[in-house]
Amino acid sequence: MYKGFYNLTSAMLTHQHNLNVIGNNMVNISTAGYKQDRYVATTFDDVMYSRVDVNHSSGTEIGRQSYIRAASGIYTDYSQGIPEPTDLPLDFAIVGDGFFAVQDAEGNVGYTRMGNFSLDEEGYLCLPGFGHVLDPQGQTIYLGTDKIRGDSQGVIYFDQPPEQGGGTAIGQLGVFSFEDNQALERNDRGLFTGEGAQQSTGFEIWNQYLERSNSDMIKQMTEMITYQRALQSAAQVTKIYDQLMTKATSDVGRFA
Repeated sequence: MYKGFYNLTSAMLTHQHNLNVIGNNMVNISTAGYKQDRYVATTFDDVMYSRVDVNHSSGTEIGRQSYIRAASGIYTDYSQGIPEPTDLPLDFAIVGDGFFAVQDAEGNVGYTRMGNFSLDEEGYLCLPGFGHVLDPQGQTIYLGTDKIRGDSQGVIYFDQPPEQGGGTAIGQLGVFSFEDNQALERNDRGLFTGEGAQQSTGFEIWNQYLERSNSDMIKQMTEMITYQRALQSAAQVTKIYDQLMTKATSDVGRFA
């Protein structure tokens, strides 16, 4: 009986963690370049029951039993989101592997697929609320104007008539990749952090596009309803188990 209580309790915790992750995915459904998370749970090490020979030299497995589920981790899905046209000159989307690099005021560098850039008061390219966008050498990018266009490798040019310097390259977006994206960590600002960043090669940059979140609203809502119902069911059965254990505890001593 108590084993069932442990199973139900762990199931409730698992469902609640799932709901938290799904809720965060849904909140960020409209965030450009957002990569959805998935909560993964597994069992504790199985409890082995063996029948042992008389001389204890060998054993024969007769069954396995696992009592509860435990968190395995939260994994990020880095699959490509759909590029969506915006017609805004400072919007960029990565198609393929890689991240933009953003440096905050303290010099910390984070990585993101968000490409809804802007210009700060001094004319530097920035991601509003996060920091300056970096070039392939890790330097800030000065534009001074939003009359620009970008090519497929992130090179930024003046979009002006030739006599006004049009066609002149004024900067390049840095696109960085990692050997293992699952080793990255998402900080409290939604940027990824990690070691071993190197210049990516397997990508294209689409100017005047933004990458949509790769989280599907319908799928997230369906999963949320499923886990909510499972959580409610587990909670109801847990109450029944609690009543049975209370009755068993009080009645065993009475009839002993």
